[in-house]
This record gives sequence, structure tokens and C-alpha cells, in this order.
Amino acid sequence: MNFKVGEVLLVDKPLGWTSFDVVNKLRWKLRKKYGLKKFKVGHAGTLDPLATGLLIICTGKKTKESQFLMAAEKTYTGTFLLGKTTPSFDLETAYDETFSTAHISEEDIQRVVMTFLGEQLQTPPIFSAKKIDGKRAYESARVGKEVEMKKQTITIHSFTVDTSRFPEIDFTICCSKGTYIRSIAHDFGKALDSGATLIALRRIKSGDLDILNAKSVEEWMGIIEHIDIGDFST
Repeated sequence: MNFKVGEVLLVDKPLGWTSFDVVNKLRWKLRKKYGLKKFKVGHAGTLDPLATGLLIICTGKKTKESQFLMAAEKTYTGTFLLGKTTPSFDLETAYDETFSTAHISEEDIQRVVMTFLGEQLQTPPIFSAKKIDGKRAYESARVGKEVEMKKQTITIHSFTVDTSRFPEIDFTICCSKGTYIRSIAHDFGKALDSGATLIALRRIKSGDLDILNAKSVEEWMGIIEHIDIGDFST
């Protein structure tokens, strides 16, 4: 592998790490390996710190392809908890409201699932990295400042659920770039006259790229450490 010329790395991002943590860790290792002060490393689509799974990292000239990789549809698995909500729509913030789930049937859940399929407008969560007037939305949210989030067009290609652990709902969703699964959780709960919070999320595919072919950060660090850079100078 020639990381300096350019490679696409499939990383299984661990829980609690930001996408930038992964980029910075691998960049540091590559700079050290090649003896360079600067080294091109970037990601093709972020994952929230509380999400795990497929993170695409590009090095060298491959960073120019990140926009194309970013545009691919994504597949996620995860879990919604019905009956509770948080301001961030996930576990970044504490539960703030509790709702009844006694009225919710299997038929209700499957009916609501079908309403999410296809193209639609979605409001991003205020606790997100969306830029509003040059600032990340979450920066304003964390200090209690109100921010108006503009709706954006997304597409849900497929959406299936497993209700065997109700009120926890396990799901698999295939969706377009820019879809916020946290917002789907929030809207899913409202559609059932209740509430819902995203309590687990894992990205398993991005286009044709699959988590099955990904390596951990530690594995990539080992590969970089032991690769023979030889006469690579371009």
C-alpha cells in the first residue's frame, strides 16, 4: 500500500471517538512513518461519537475522491427506545420527557415504518454539526441558544424493524447522504403518539463498501507501522 500516493481505508470506528479523532490518529502515524510534517488525510462522511461502524478515510490523492464516496447511500443498524426523549434525540443528553407506550401495537409500528419510505423533508437535530451562520448548530444548542434548522430533502430506500424487544425497536435503514437517524427516531416516536430516542447506531455500508471489510484503528496503525515504504517518493 502507498498511503502517500493515496489509499482508501475502511475503518470500524469505535464508540466514543469522533471522526476527527480517527483522522488525527492515522495522520499522526502516517506523518511519523513517512517522516513528513504534513500528510493529506480526510474522511468521506462523519459518524457521531455515539455511533460505531464504517468510516471511510482517504489519504494522499484519494482525498480528492471523498466527495464522490460521501454521496453514496448509507445503511445503518441500531435501536430506538420508545417512550422517552432527549433534546439531542440520542444519548448525548439526558432524558427529559417520558411518554406512554401502552397504546402502541405491532400493527401501529409497521404502519408508521411504511410512512417513512421514499423522498421526504427532514429537519436536522439541533445537536448536529450542521453550520448555521458559520457556526456548528451544536455549539449554539449546548449554550441554550435557539437555532432554526432548515428542512432538507432525504430519501429512505428501505426501513425494517424488529419489535421483539419492545419498547426497544431494532432497525435497519438504507438512506441517502445527509439523513439523520436521530431525527428519524424522534419523528418515529411522534408518529406513534409517543416519543423515541436513538440509543444505538452502527453504519454497516456506504455504497458498495461494507463494514465486513473494515479494520479497527489499531489494525490500521499496525499496518502503517510495518509497511515498507521503500522508494515511495511521489
